[in-house]
Amino acid sequence: MIVAVAADHAGRPLLDVAASAIEGAGHQVLTVGPSAADPNDDYPDIARAVGAAVVRGDADRGVVICGSGAGVSVAASKMHGVRAAVAHDTYTAHQMVEHDNVNVLAIGARVIGSEVARELVAAFVGAVFSNEERHPPRLAKVDDIESRGA
Repeated sequence: MIVAVAADHAGRPLLDVAASAIEGAGHQVLTVGPSAADPNDDYPDIARAVGAAVVRGDADRGVVICGSGAGVSVAASKMHGVRAAVAHDTYTAHQMVEHDNVNVLAIGARVIGSEVARELVAAFVGAVFSNEERHPPRLAKVDDIESRGA
């Protein structure tokens, strides 16, 4: 699996941690954000870069990192075909893939430390959509909300 990653200035401390966890799980990292920390970067740009890589098929999943995880999650979720969610515990990190087919993990570098980030990313990339009978109809309803805008 190829996983796109990016971080804004606040998320930068966890960027290498996330990349290392992805590689440690046997997957390929596609870094799409800025190559250096810039206090003037904006989280929507980071979210767009990762989301676009997923939507284009350059990456199977993505990890976006800002200060709280909230901003990048909201921004990435605005993109058609991206299902982003914040996870700061391992249960959510794998369950959001298994039940909700989330394809972008958002985390906050000001909320969690390196070890928790490593565990979250590993749980996220290790999870597989369950495709249990109850989940696809729910996701169809989410897609309907996205397409109608309400």
